[in-house]
Amino acid sequence: MWEIYDELIDAVPKDLKVSDCCIGLNWILVKSKATGIAMTPLEGHGSINMAGNIVGMGVQELAQYIKSWNNFEPALALAAINSALNTEERVKQLTGRSVSSHPRSNAFEYYRHLFLSKKVAVIGHFPDLESLSEICELSILERRPGHKDFPDPACEYLLPLQDYVLITGTTLINKTLPRLLELSKNSTVILVGPSTPLTPRLFSFGISTLAGSVITDSKVWNFVRQGGGGMAIFQHGCSMVKISSSEEKDTTNSRTAVTV
Repeated sequence: MWEIYDELIDAVPKDLKVSDCCIGLNWILVKSKATGIAMTPLEGHGSINMAGNIVGMGVQELAQYIKSWNNFEPALALAAINSALNTEERVKQLTGRSVSSHPRSNAFEYYRHLFLSKKVAVIGHFPDLESLSEICELSILERRPGHKDFPDPACEYLLPLQDYVLITGTTLINKTLPRLLELSKNSTVILVGPSTPLTPRLFSFGISTLAGSVITDSKVWNFVRQGGGGMAIFQHGCSMVKISSSEEKDTTNSRTAVTV
């Protein structure tokens, strides 16, 4: 169950140090090579054991807290991991395109044409999902279910039947992702949301696409410090990025061909 977490920790360079962090009402930021972001948990004990000692820590050391069962600590660790992995340079390397050239549309809009007449499950009630129900058989699973949402345990019954499963990156924080991936092994899986780590190591776990984010403007710090939340983060220095396993593979092959 810990394999995916070990891969993320191992992906972080050992020489990186945390230079700043911010734990806001809605988002957590950590700065090292770049600024990484993760969603502030709604559940769990609201304290950080290493508070006061985070700046100056090794990023890989902080990343190990992603295995903590105190939700605020793995959220901080995920932001630290993203500070090392979700960078403009890496996106260019993985996709052959700059962050600014990636479409400014979320995964639900961008892949909408694929969902037509399909069975689609979404883990996490993202904004404006309801319109998808007009074109597909949509199931929304939520820890705090609203009207027409399914509760968490329904994943055991619903996910094996889906064509597409879109999973919020915050499932890394609450440790549900490994089981969700196991249940979705016959589906096309997209890991989605600003908390998503952009590393091709995740493709080996059955994820086909990473729909995450890269922080491209330091103004995001003021936004988060002042309690900003929701989709407005994308108007304050956070840019959407999508990396598919096929795209990364094609780009890798192209680089190899050039080298040879």
